[in-house]
Amino acid sequence: MPAATPGTPSLLRAMNDRAALELLLTHGPLSRTRIGHLTGLSKPTASQLLARLEAVGLVVATGTDGGRPGPSAQLYAINPRAAHVGGLDVTPERVLAAVADLTGTVVATHEVPYTEGAEAVDQVTKALGGAVEAAGLHRTDLRRVVIGTPGAFDPQTGRLRYASHLPGWHSPTLLEELAAALPMPVEYENDVNLAAVAEQRLGAARGHEDFVLLWNEEGLGAALVLGGRLHRGWTGGAGEVGFLPVPGRPLVRQVTRANSGGYQELAGVEGLPRLAAELGVEPADVPGAPEAVGAPHGPEVAAAVALLTRAAAAPEGAHLRFLQSYATALATGLASVVAVLDPEIVVLSGAAISAGGEPLRALLEAELAELAPSRPRLVPGEVRERPVLHGALESALAATRDEVFDTSG
Repeated sequence: MPAATPGTPSLLRAMNDRAALELLLTHGPLSRTRIGHLTGLSKPTASQLLARLEAVGLVVATGTDGGRPGPSAQLYAINPRAAHVGGLDVTPERVLAAVADLTGTVVATHEVPYTEGAEAVDQVTKALGGAVEAAGLHRTDLRRVVIGTPGAFDPQTGRLRYASHLPGWHSPTLLEELAAALPMPVEYENDVNLAAVAEQRLGAARGHEDFVLLWNEEGLGAALVLGGRLHRGWTGGAGEVGFLPVPGRPLVRQVTRANSGGYQELAGVEGLPRLAAELGVEPADVPGAPEAVGAPHGPEVAAAVALLTRAAAAPEGAHLRFLQSYATALATGLASVVAVLDPEIVVLSGAAISAGGEPLRALLEAELAELAPSRPRLVPGEVRERPVLHGALESALAATRDEVFDTSG
């Protein structure tokens, strides 16, 4: 069918359809009268719109608004089964997959732990297949999949860069192999960028056009959002702040080969137990076995989180000195980012920052005010559970809704 011509009734209908679908997505079930009021459409036009959307399977009747004075009105909602998407969060320990319906509701997840010698294609297909099966679907039911990994795939060569610690993901033909194994469009995104997408759409960065997300787990990273859009850089490496040279650490040469840099060595999780010991903090018990199936983090992150959680619970004496030293280390690199970008807010995310809670946030904000020319607000991330996975699903949903909600074709 030819594309709608600007100004024609078909284009206006498509615009009204999209507006109504977005309202249903945002507000949940609405009556015909309420949709007409919010869109400015007459009752007959709103009725025709809903009938049209119901006929193509985008809207379903969900009951009535009983309990109010007068006759009950039929309520309408987005049909959650009109489309499904997949998201994957890849770490050195495991691949976690999830399936979400068109409303964004996660309907199933499945995790595949890393085993020695495992190939990326096998990990992805097993994790995604498990989630799809748990959702009662087939892989061909997914409209799109977004995979989040450390580092970034070079757009020129297709090879994964900045993530030499991720086993099994460095074949020069990996993207072609994944495309052959998966029947739907697949997109790839840096894990920290996806955490920023989650905060932008669901969390602390809603309504902010310019922000930085600072992340610390297996590695230090940042996501840069300018004018509401992710800034990825020429090779996808924007935000790889762990490689920043910083005062207080010798210059690291051949940083990509070492998979580290000055900022990573200064403030990364691997150095926190040593820093704590130097300041007189007793070792913390690490709950659970980090190597066990289902463990969210590797042993270094788990140890850092345990130390920070205990210090934040009693921020005085050696605990306070530990938090202050860690805040200074984080601020040393973050000050360079703030000086260049001048963001409105900085979202603090990742397990090894979130565990420090409000005491660490306040110390970091005070330290940054001394080191940077501008003073952005530092806010804790609000998407605390599986932010990378939620960002992958939100990214897949945004593109899928653009396709599914377009009724002009």
